[in-house]
Amino acid sequence: MNYHLVLVTLFLYTGLTVTAQSISSKIVDKKTNEPIPYATIQLSENEGIITNEEGRFSLNLEATPTETDSIYISSMGYEKVGVAIHTITDSIIYISPKAIELKGVFVTNKNLTIDEIIDNVKERIPENYNFGLSQKRLFYRESEYNTVKKFNVKFKKSTIKELNKKLIDSTIAVLPKKAAFYTEILCDLYGNTEKSKLQIIKAAELYNKNKRVSMEAAAEQMEAIFKKNVKPDSYLKIKSGWFGTKVQVDSILEHTDDAAVVKDEMDNQKKKRNKNEFLKYRKSGLETLFSSLFYNEDVLSNFLNKSGRYNFELVDYTYFDDTSVYVINFSPKRKEDFKGTLYVNTEDFAVVRAEYKNVRLLKNFGLLGVKFQDNLYDNKLIFSKGKNNKYDLKYLEMKRGNLFGFDRPLKVIEKNKHVKGRRKQNELSLDLDVVMNNLTKFEIVVFDSKPISEATYKNSTENKNIKPQYLSKYNPDFWNGYNIIEPNFAIRQFTATPEEDLGTTPE
Repeated sequence: MNYHLVLVTLFLYTGLTVTAQSISSKIVDKKTNEPIPYATIQLSENEGIITNEEGRFSLNLEATPTETDSIYISSMGYEKVGVAIHTITDSIIYISPKAIELKGVFVTNKNLTIDEIIDNVKERIPENYNFGLSQKRLFYRESEYNTVKKFNVKFKKSTIKELNKKLIDSTIAVLPKKAAFYTEILCDLYGNTEKSKLQIIKAAELYNKNKRVSMEAAAEQMEAIFKKNVKPDSYLKIKSGWFGTKVQVDSILEHTDDAAVVKDEMDNQKKKRNKNEFLKYRKSGLETLFSSLFYNEDVLSNFLNKSGRYNFELVDYTYFDDTSVYVINFSPKRKEDFKGTLYVNTEDFAVVRAEYKNVRLLKNFGLLGVKFQDNLYDNKLIFSKGKNNKYDLKYLEMKRGNLFGFDRPLKVIEKNKHVKGRRKQNELSLDLDVVMNNLTKFEIVVFDSKPISEATYKNSTENKNIKPQYLSKYNPDFWNGYNIIEPNFAIRQFTATPEEDLGTTPE
């Protein structure tokens, strides 16, 4: 769960350009004129990129293209086509859907039932996917959007002159209601799901330093006010409803009983914003994403691990890189959480693409005025087969969303340890009614993955002190010379000056 904001990044232009260094374009369906997201653009065996959600891509070239140099475009259900680079003169490249030859598919699949197909998928996971040590060159983007849906403060009482209703209202009024934070890194990730090392090549963060939509940001403003206006030898007692706790001024709002529900998450957010721990946090995030892949054990997306709790239906056949695949829809039988579509290779039964999302709240917590909902888990995955005939992740897009609410009375009492008796000096009493939405989108594109030995892993190093470059607005030149996944429209238009239109997460 995230309560702040802020996050990153930068990228290349949107129109087509052909130079000695790069090509940029947009892939579009020839029949429907719709952009084709997540298409693979391959220049060589180890050089390629994937189109973004808008069908856009940019590909950096190591040398000036010759007349024989081509890019190869492939996407699920489309003809794989080669396009000579020197012939690309438009900002759009059109590709056509591929006709399905059912006779050949039926010979391959041997008329297996859907249960037999799913059993084969599960049985062949150990031999189909790469679980060994590897070195992955990848680009990682994290986009975080926070929205305040409600922030109502009812002023009840204050004996501290400076902490009056006017000051509280003005403080709440200037809190930003929406904010965005983008982070991008190009890196080498060594290891597997059990251990890993991260070497960051380049990194950036794009956000507005003056916009922080979070409970922590509001708490810090209140803390600053209290520090300024209470006596140096005083301490504060915070009461929320039935509960109270004695705290020093510099830990205000951190140790209330209600806040304990989200304390671990807020601590995690502080680490996330700590530039001295940038590599540590990003490595942890990548480890979590790779460990969450559906074929691992004990994952939230349990439609294979607990396949008996889901309905599977073979709905179609299609092609992926000239290989026939089953198109299989799945949905929960009773109270499971996900529905989606699997694309399964008809020859080796590997899931080469998966798209799924939750159909119910994953968590719905409410107690003593504190509310939390884990309400969005939307995943898209694409895999590619390596030289060792094992599949590695090629592309991941995950969206995670939650809602946090706090509807509680809050009383802050200033006490002084040198005063006899009850020691009460001053008191501030409020009612808080706050609701915030958070949406985080993760993207990973893996350019190259190769097996490595234990010795190579041990000899790999981490640049632990690396810090990202801060950008206050989108800079199309920041990633010049590097292959990344193109930024979407929201990132390209981002600037720290105007108000962003970010939308909200689902209820």
